[in-house]
Amino acid sequence: MNTDKNDIKKTLHEKDGIEQPNFVDENSVRSIQKFRRKPLDIFTLIAKLLEGDVPSLSKAITLIESTNLKHQEQAHKIIQSCLPHANKSVRIGITGVPGVGKSTFIEAFGMYLTSIGKKVAVLAIDPSSSISKGSILGDKTRMEDLVKNPNAFIRPSASGTSLGGVSRKTRESIILCEAAGFDTILIETVGVGQSETAVHSMTDFFLLLNLAGAGDELQGIKRGIMEMADAVIINKADGDNLDRARNAKLDVNRGLQLFPIKDSKWKPKVLLASAYYKQGIAEVWDLIESYVKLTKENLYFEQHRNEQNTYWLKETINEQLLQNFYQNETIAEALSLNEQEVITHKKSPFMAAMELLELYKSLNF
Repeated sequence: MNTDKNDIKKTLHEKDGIEQPNFVDENSVRSIQKFRRKPLDIFTLIAKLLEGDVPSLSKAITLIESTNLKHQEQAHKIIQSCLPHANKSVRIGITGVPGVGKSTFIEAFGMYLTSIGKKVAVLAIDPSSSISKGSILGDKTRMEDLVKNPNAFIRPSASGTSLGGVSRKTRESIILCEAAGFDTILIETVGVGQSETAVHSMTDFFLLLNLAGAGDELQGIKRGIMEMADAVIINKADGDNLDRARNAKLDVNRGLQLFPIKDSKWKPKVLLASAYYKQGIAEVWDLIESYVKLTKENLYFEQHRNEQNTYWLKETINEQLLQNFYQNETIAEALSLNEQEVITHKKSPFMAAMELLELYKSLNF
């Protein structure tokens, strides 16, 4: 089949497009510039945070959690500005074995508190993977109603490598939440473990959630955590599980009798609750209010907070020294050499550690 060359040219010929204007629309430019990221004005951020602006609170907590040196400097300024406006809340630590219903309980509890005029901040610690270092940060998806509540703020944070899964900056986040006007702070831990010790050191009231019908109710919980608890809530006390929950309450009560009287002079209580059916929630808050009233009257409340401040002063020093040690280039090289000598049994781990500490001391003193 013969094809006319003129037909081919016609087929391949491109038509001229629409002629473009030789000017830029100023309205479009202004619109684009409006959405460009502006430099952070730290003083404006602080002012908005103190007015209770939630996006500003979120930005400030992000700066606190950042490892960027510039962000850390900004975070220090924010914390210093917020300190005079903090310490006006009740801080409640909430823990329990996995599957006990912590998220369901916190949502029911938070919704109840907002219904009686409270402003609630939830600082939830999500466990980080030791392999990928990632976290799901799914607490907001598990608290569908509370996350939409205008008087509630939920901030999930990755535990990272900090003690027992407690976020390193949780305590500073508490200060910011208080400065933003939140009068009830709930701190959820990742589960029963070392993290409870750290949470206990930054809260006023420590709440342990427990399950009935899961075997010996005291066997699966460390004695130290039971000693720290100011109240034990037997959750999921409903339906066919109600009788088991009542029996569990008796068992836990007997167990609590074995512990010495607390410095606060408060005797831990055991309550039944069903977070799913929102039963027993008001009674939990009544109990916490009784505790706060007692400890403020006998001055333990303020004394305990002062002790916590001293504890976190020393913890921060320890953390900074540890960070400076491992970030030192000379130490890093010596550490690598000592590791090889320890692996090949040329030097004991203790001797290697002492030599590294002596080297660090000579570099800094």
